Amino acid sequence: MSTPDATPCCAPLTRETISADDAATLAVRLKAIAEPTRLRLLSLIAAGDGGEMCVCDLTGPVGLSQPTVSHHLKVLVDAGVLTREKRGVNMFYTVVPSALDSLAVVLTTSAAAPSPAGA
Repeated sequence: MSTPDATPCCAPLTRETISADDAATLAVRLKAIAEPTRLRLLSLIAAGDGGEMCVCDLTGPVGLSQPTVSHHLKVLVDAGVLTREKRGVNMFYTVVPSALDSLAVVLTTSAAAPSPAGA
């Protein structure tokens, strides 16, 4: 009795996958930026002069109080997406490029990437 040739049902992997530890780290970052206000804050800071902004300059554009904005920024700092530096009485936030790069690597495929809005 012979058995038919077994062929795999799925195509082989074409690139290295991420480790469980890296997946956990990236999941925390994705969760942090998945909230619309935090995503907007991240965008504003990245577009700021020198890639940084003071919390006092972020309340107006997002229409939220300083304590609420500070809470959202803390979540982004805790996720490793932003860093903060106190200068006098003000807190300045900067994007961590390597954190965003690690997300981009995982989310980018060899196929043409869609626009940010998915259109």
